[in-house]
Amino acid sequence: MEIVNFSEQSIFHEKAQKLFLEQKVIIEALLPKADVQHVGSTAIPNSLTKGDLDIQVRVKQEEFLSAVHVLSQLYSINDGSISTDSFRAFNDELTDPPLGVQLTIINTEFDFFWIFRDVLLKNDNYRVKYDELKKDFDGKEMDDYRKGKNTFFEWLLETPEFKALRANT
Repeated sequence: MEIVNFSEQSIFHEKAQKLFLEQKVIIEALLPKADVQHVGSTAIPNSLTKGDLDIQVRVKQEEFLSAVHVLSQLYSINDGSISTDSFRAFNDELTDPPLGVQLTIINTEFDFFWIFRDVLLKNDNYRVKYDELKKDFDGKEMDDYRKGKNTFFEWLLETPEFKALRANT
């Protein structure tokens, strides 16, 4: 049973930003056409976070299989995540902070991590609502938190802000 705990984003911001910039340079050197984005709660000021760094790597369809190969050389495959023709997840638990990398094909079903970030940055009420959810699950089972988080993000998908950003891609 994995327990989830949250802390203020400010505690991890400097380390997360430094690691993001380091990883972005590496990824862009190997995948020069990729759009590399800092996503997740460490990218959102004043939010609560588990303290990990999330990166989204966005590529065109014709670059996806090559990107899977390249990222597989840099990181471990995240076996706990889904794997599709347009999405792969990787991780590195040895970095500080721990790292998750989501590879997506641009404008496909799973190309939403950057949109979630931008919606939470634009609407502080949504960020507060998300933080309240995190407070409710702090010290509880990770699987239960993931279910609550999924419900929250399903709701966020229906917000005007999300729909507007998705329409502009």
